[in-house]
Amino acid sequence: MIPTPANMLFPTHAVPSPGPLPPGARQLSLHTPDCAVLHGVSIPPVMEAQRRILVLGFGGNAWNGADVAAYLHPLYPAAHVVTFHYRGYRPSTGSPSSKALIADASLVRDLAVKLVKPDTTVAVGLSIGSGVAASLARDGLVDAVILVTPFDSLKAAAADLFPWLPVALFFNQEIDAGAFVSGTDLPVAILAAERDALIRPARTQGLRQKVRNLVFDRTIAGAGHNDIYDRREFTAAMREALATLAFVEER
Repeated sequence: MIPTPANMLFPTHAVPSPGPLPPGARQLSLHTPDCAVLHGVSIPPVMEAQRRILVLGFGGNAWNGADVAAYLHPLYPAAHVVTFHYRGYRPSTGSPSSKALIADASLVRDLAVKLVKPDTTVAVGLSIGSGVAASLARDGLVDAVILVTPFDSLKAAAADLFPWLPVALFFNQEIDAGAFVSGTDLPVAILAAERDALIRPARTQGLRQKVRNLVFDRTIAGAGHNDIYDRREFTAAMREALATLAFVEER
């Protein structure tokens, strides 16, 4: 089979099964207008906080939603964490596409806000999920976003990886994160990997230049696109980013 942009970008066959969830985790589901059923996870905070913070997690294209929640929960123990399996990523039904994931994100946000009733909602997007999170900022559906190894244009990121191919002629899965953030004054945090070979530095720099309210910007020295999550500096930066965003919201 000749790979197409959809099955290259959304390798549903390669996504591992979810690992164990912490006590108190709750299974969620929602039905989309086109009859897909999305499944997700809500993990309550284990620490008291003055404000009720909701963290919406959007993972990379090889992550399942439950593992995204399990990763974010210990990072943000005072926040409610809600994540969903992208459509087509078992047990969610449907077929993944950039347009569908962006449309689904607003449904996930609405369900999570109704469930948690937060004072502050922060979308955290990892890799391709950074574009999904950025779409919520464009629509004013969250109070702030944290974008990890992000890009300005998914089409441009793909073209960087395959410079010998006419990517622009057949690529139909664009996520224009640069346009999403350029139209909002919501606070944005960016965390990049110095040695990212998948999202090239030019793509992240292009996004920085379009952000109107960049309140936190950190590049993790020596980190690559995938091993950034194993770095203690990254863990510290993620916590600092949320604390910075919360402070901005309080001012």
